[in-house]
Amino acid sequence: MSKREFDLVVIGAGPGGYVAAIRAAQNGLKTACIDKRDALGGTCLNVGCIPSKALLHASELYDQANNHFSNFGITFKDLNLDLKAMMAGKDETVKSLTDGIAFLFKKNKVEHIAGAAVIKAPGSIEVQLNDGGSETISAKNILIATGSEVMDLPGIEINGKQIVSSTGALSLSKVPKHLVVVGGGYIGLEMGSVWQRLGAEVTVVEFLDRITPGLDLEVTKTFARLLKKQGIKIKTSTKVVEVKTSKSGATVVVEPAKGGEREEIKCDVVLVSIGRKPNTEGLGLDKLGVKLDDKGRIEVDHDFSTNVEGIFAIGDVIKGPMLAHKAEDEGMACADNLAGLTGHVNHDLIPAVVYTAPEVATVGKTEEELTQAGIAYKVGKFPFMANSRAKANRSTEGFVKILTDQSTDRVLGVHIIGSDAGNMIAEAVIAMEFGASAEDIALTCHAHPTETEAMREAAMAAFGKPIHM
Repeated sequence: MSKREFDLVVIGAGPGGYVAAIRAAQNGLKTACIDKRDALGGTCLNVGCIPSKALLHASELYDQANNHFSNFGITFKDLNLDLKAMMAGKDETVKSLTDGIAFLFKKNKVEHIAGAAVIKAPGSIEVQLNDGGSETISAKNILIATGSEVMDLPGIEINGKQIVSSTGALSLSKVPKHLVVVGGGYIGLEMGSVWQRLGAEVTVVEFLDRITPGLDLEVTKTFARLLKKQGIKIKTSTKVVEVKTSKSGATVVVEPAKGGEREEIKCDVVLVSIGRKPNTEGLGLDKLGVKLDDKGRIEVDHDFSTNVEGIFAIGDVIKGPMLAHKAEDEGMACADNLAGLTGHVNHDLIPAVVYTAPEVATVGKTEEELTQAGIAYKVGKFPFMANSRAKANRSTEGFVKILTDQSTDRVLGVHIIGSDAGNMIAEAVIAMEFGASAEDIALTCHAHPTETEAMREAAMAAFGKPIHM
């Protein structure tokens, strides 16, 4: 029986993989996409970005109704949380989106193969099919887009009960009385926010001296203050030594990161969220001689090619932030390159968002990075407290900060903490992609009243001429 042959086989159907497969098919390449899950969308759609944002939105609505509607003259009695219905809504959202990708595969004639792939040789892939049996297929090009998986905390076993990963935190059967989050990064803070809004006491334990390392320091300090104001306890410079479990919950043993007296924190559930690692095991890369870096990521050239001819890689398995939109851009660029077109990703302008309330969004350089690089810069900052729409919405916490080159006024970084930061950052990304100056943003008309006017005012502030401050 002859093997099926494809121009491109993508391994992994997450945001990077499925987007690459669709774009390749649109470019006229005969394309297949292999994934271990029957449902498409990878970690992001199934147990990551999408279900977490569904719960973040639902829990924020509950918190608004419980604590803030009265500020707008809305009061009612007997507000109840139906967690089962909330989880069902999350699952419905996930299913509709994964089904949507299946539809797009059919529309664009992408062959979906459900199973575990092993690259036996350049151009040859063996698939252990989910339905049973195996199949060997051939491909002129192979694209690895297998994403990432949860990073373990040494000596602490995630059992899915008292100790959970982000996946488990998305489907708890009841609101814990006390949730301890190990790790002060994006995912841990988002999931901590969900359960805190729904009634849990939440304690975040972070080994470093700050949460969200890598964000602009001023933003991080403001962010930590606002989370604490909401009731989330944050213990930085703190090391988790041990987690002891029992039928009733868990006890987290911590000590200062530099050593010192230990403390026990009793809780119902522990969420381990210390980061993610590239998912490259079991693909046969070692036998092929595909080069990995010291962090286990696949090394690629500018066109996403590995050192083995015909094998490419994108997304979380290569260098760079582990973000869905970064993987999508790389998927499209790689698929265009394989079709003889010009694919490109500007890795200096990958935005990042923390979907808490308020949101945090960032793109480009931080003050700390500019200082370390010896680049002279100016700061333009505008608080939402002075923004008319934010005041009307009673969402005045936070600010927009724009960093510009001192001599050219070119925008080098934008950092936002506020209620709609995740949407607002898009304007900054576009402006920076076109090499805009702060004056360019300041001279662009912004609709009134909107939160985006804070972006314009921050740009004006960068050269000393804000109107409303």
